Amino acid sequence: MRYYILRRVLLAFLVLWLVHLMVFSMVRLFPGDVVMMRLAQDATMTEESYERARQELGIDRPFLVQYGDTMGGLLRGDLGDSLLSGRPVKDELGDRVWLTLHLAIMSLIIALLIAIPIGIVSAIRQDTFADYGGRMFSILGLSLPDFWTGVVAILVLSLWFHWLPPRGFEEIWIDPIKVIQQLGIPALIIGFRFSAIIMRMTRSSMLEVLREDYIRTAWSKGLSEQRVIIGHALKNSFIPVITLVGQQFSILLGGTVIIETIFLLPGVGNMTLDAVIFRDYTLVQGAVIFFGGIMVLMNLLVDISYAWFDPRIRYG
Repeated sequence: MRYYILRRVLLAFLVLWLVHLMVFSMVRLFPGDVVMMRLAQDATMTEESYERARQELGIDRPFLVQYGDTMGGLLRGDLGDSLLSGRPVKDELGDRVWLTLHLAIMSLIIALLIAIPIGIVSAIRQDTFADYGGRMFSILGLSLPDFWTGVVAILVLSLWFHWLPPRGFEEIWIDPIKVIQQLGIPALIIGFRFSAIIMRMTRSSMLEVLREDYIRTAWSKGLSEQRVIIGHALKNSFIPVITLVGQQFSILLGGTVIIETIFLLPGVGNMTLDAVIFRDYTLVQGAVIFFGGIMVLMNLLVDISYAWFDPRIRYG
């Protein structure tokens, strides 16, 4: 197991480096830069001041020189300074990362609490009204995009209930009530869509396991439905579900970008969108490293969890 984890960690660093290289190259291929964005808002800026600003920010240097300096700082744990605000990227991420993590974790918990029970009931009551209702729920969740649901939620809350989530952010261990008030609706929107995907996989995986020989043997022994489902079928049916959760977590993080923008939440997603608009290269790279690191960590945890769900799995 230790050698497997070591190989995966080394592979994770390789993946993050390739992602960083790709993003570093792509953002510099787009027309315009952060100075150009300032020029659009400052009519007094001349061509000389424009070139001077580019030189001060270091974005006029050759591509390889910029990349060498960036990689040198990255190896030292320095993500650089924001081209727009001048603050260190680590500080910019640190101010916003907790909100995004709170939102992502709350969305994942909501999705699992909704999807797992519905998927199990839909499988063990196949072709009944409960099954049809669960499948309709999944179709509805897959059909409604986050941006549409978020806009409708804001309109309903503001026009009908005259209430909107409070501004600002406190960690859940400081003010849990405020966190629930602020992030509850956004997390429910993301979790609802995510639960539709998990529910479909839970149902299909449970149906496949229920047709196995050892499940028929358990029924023939006279075991209760609860013992057969929970004690024998549930754990083995979770392996495809856990795989799907790890693979789809990137989509969940993408949902936080959209929802943070709609609800004006000061998270990493909202910050990333602003950084892309204003061509803040270093901030975009830092955000990508954050999202990429979360994805790599999730995939590693998913692979390690296989051995717990199925003891037959061993890592060499």
